[in-house]
Amino acid sequence: MMRTFRGGLLIGLAVAVLVAVLAIIYEFYDTRTLKRTVRRGEVLCGVNKGLPGFSIPDDKGNWTGFDVDFCRAVAAAIFDDPGKAKFVPLDANERFKELQSRKVDILSRNTTWSMARELDYDLYFPAVAYYDGVGFMVPRTRNKETSLDLTGSKVCVQSGTTTTLNVADYFRINNMKYEEVKFDNLNDVVKAYDTGRCDTLSADVSQLYALRLNLTKPGDHMILPDMISKEPLAPVVRQRDDDWMMIVKWTLYAMINAEELGVTSENIDEALKSKKPEVMRLVGTEGRYGEQLGLTKDWAARIIRHVGNYGEMYDRNIGEKSKLKIPRGMNQLWNAGGVQYAPPMR
Repeated sequence: MMRTFRGGLLIGLAVAVLVAVLAIIYEFYDTRTLKRTVRRGEVLCGVNKGLPGFSIPDDKGNWTGFDVDFCRAVAAAIFDDPGKAKFVPLDANERFKELQSRKVDILSRNTTWSMARELDYDLYFPAVAYYDGVGFMVPRTRNKETSLDLTGSKVCVQSGTTTTLNVADYFRINNMKYEEVKFDNLNDVVKAYDTGRCDTLSADVSQLYALRLNLTKPGDHMILPDMISKEPLAPVVRQRDDDWMMIVKWTLYAMINAEELGVTSENIDEALKSKKPEVMRLVGTEGRYGEQLGLTKDWAARIIRHVGNYGEMYDRNIGEKSKLKIPRGMNQLWNAGGVQYAPPMR
């Protein structure tokens, strides 16, 4: 009787351990972000704490920006409501950890896609939202024309970014000397540059346009014309969550395809009546692409109606209709002289 009891106890313990192990494995191989998001009723988006044009709150806590709008597009695809995006401000040093620990569902935070980041942090960068590159800003009084004129400079950079390595590589390759002045907090970087602790500020060029607005005298500073690196900025999600990755990826691609097809937030109702096959597949009047993503047929139409196409998102936040007025450049569509390109929806 005792042996039977002990045997049953051991079997019970073994089953309990097995269940615990399976639970850990299931939790590790996370494929439930969409389900958790729907159950929660909102998309948790990790964003920059305050970068004009990309993600910045006003004094009432209302967020605006290119990265903010992309999160709203994801929320619109899922809930038909861009207001279902909740924004979680994150520093550069904490962003990947917070995504890994599931404090957020997606990073939409001017983050460079690199091999090391995918491998080291176990993350996916589904698609490039903005093609950028590291550059330099200097006071106009320094009379510098290109980055090759910067030898001997004191360069302010933010730690935890790809900028530090890019700057080091650039100066080393060109046999130039410089002094690095590094800070964890971006506000401290800008303050140091603005008060003269360094005579050069380096960051992604798009970021330099935004940071210049925060200087005491923005007009006294110029952004040098050359980029020294490739910085493909992309949303970020966890690996082993392919369903969620597909939704994030095709949200961006739907917006790019919409611009290419001329479908906007203003003419979306007309697009729903279109008989053009490409437009019909985009807005969901033909095909089952939405259902295959785990969404509704009109998922892309929801995005366009509430947020707009890629060009609309660009122009109002960082382009011609914004304070930054950053030229489209590489971010023009492929058929307009740029490299921004989305796979066809067919």
